[in-house]
Amino acid sequence: MTTVAQTPFQMAQSQFDRVADLLDLNQAARDLLRFPIREYSFAIPVRMDDGSTQIFRGFRVQHNDARGPGKGGVRFHPQETLDTVRGLAMWMTWKCAVADLPLGGAKGGVVCDPHQLSMREQEQICRGWVRQIVRNVGANTDVPAPDVMTSAQHMLWMLDEFETLVGSRQPGFITGKPVGMGGSLARTEATGYGVIYTLREALRARFRKLEGVTASVQGFGNVGQYAVQLLTKLGGKVLAISCWDQKDRCSYTYARSSGVDFDELKGITDRFGGIDPDKARDLGYERMAGDAWLEQEAEILIPAALDREIREDNVEKVASSVKMIVEGANGPTTPGAEAMLLKRGIEVVPDLLANSGGVTCSYFEQVQSNSNYYWERDEVLAKLESRMVGASAAVLDLAERRGVSLREAAYLISVDRVVRACRDRGWIQ
Repeated sequence: MTTVAQTPFQMAQSQFDRVADLLDLNQAARDLLRFPIREYSFAIPVRMDDGSTQIFRGFRVQHNDARGPGKGGVRFHPQETLDTVRGLAMWMTWKCAVADLPLGGAKGGVVCDPHQLSMREQEQICRGWVRQIVRNVGANTDVPAPDVMTSAQHMLWMLDEFETLVGSRQPGFITGKPVGMGGSLARTEATGYGVIYTLREALRARFRKLEGVTASVQGFGNVGQYAVQLLTKLGGKVLAISCWDQKDRCSYTYARSSGVDFDELKGITDRFGGIDPDKARDLGYERMAGDAWLEQEAEILIPAALDREIREDNVEKVASSVKMIVEGANGPTTPGAEAMLLKRGIEVVPDLLANSGGVTCSYFEQVQSNSNYYWERDEVLAKLESRMVGASAAVLDLAERRGVSLREAAYLISVDRVVRACRDRGWIQ
């Protein structure tokens, strides 16, 4: 049977439609929430290092802000599309709501490949993106953050440009800033740690401890690295990691039967999460095809790379040993693939719950920046863990009571909260 690949926005809409039926939403609520409330597409002219001028395409989508200012990252990726950003912005709305944060959902992006750009050229893209959207973002309107292939440095360039244009200090305009420049301690590890906090709570609800659990991870960027770090620290074992190889322009999986040593692997990883193959071989890692991470005899799979990585055409590769998939990335499992996984008895801890640690800590940074008072690292992590445990408990409990999947339970909670806010504001009845 031939299946038509869904875009992230189509995935987000189909997931919403399912929950809209369960909640029996009226047509006005469906029409409002199936589409972004605002979206922007613009050109960013950049003078390149060779003296030429190149035009980059930039986007910002604000899906819904009934519960508070928009919140969402800015991605740099050569395959970025407005449709992808729409889907991610929609997921951000639900992610903020399921974590019960007073924020709405937004997302941004630029079609570019940072691997092929100098730091000066990347800075000009950051500043150009802000110049095009400055009237429509801000601490009380829409707050950007880092995402795929953007960093604290990119956020600082954006902040500097924004403050220059508005003529005042605005540290709450953006999150993911460097510590010492308005950034929050523990922000870097927040998403990956949140994934493991959620995994621990899901296992606990199934009367299983985290200690001794085996996992295979896709992606060794920010999310994957800190998920691996905390999982191994708490007694889990990572059997394999899949990551992008810039030289060969493809992914490889690195596996070792004795398990991954986080510190040694981190020491041979570049700033984009690529592992040095020669050094990995010397350390006893076997290099395999990029999708071999799916086939590892692990109990847990953690996709922490890009969207649509587990699909109908490769879901059969998931090993029979797998009991749970915890989505560290946004939209890594297509609806069709998830249906097949659920039939096999494999639970899927959805992205809007599992990776909401990032936006939760971004919210903490925003609060700190706006109040000009900063918390210690242990305080941030304690608040993060408390939020993740509370959100996980609500989703796990509702899934059990309603007899629905974890994704449906997370959506039921988040969509209901957003609909209530829209009704309270008088946008819909």
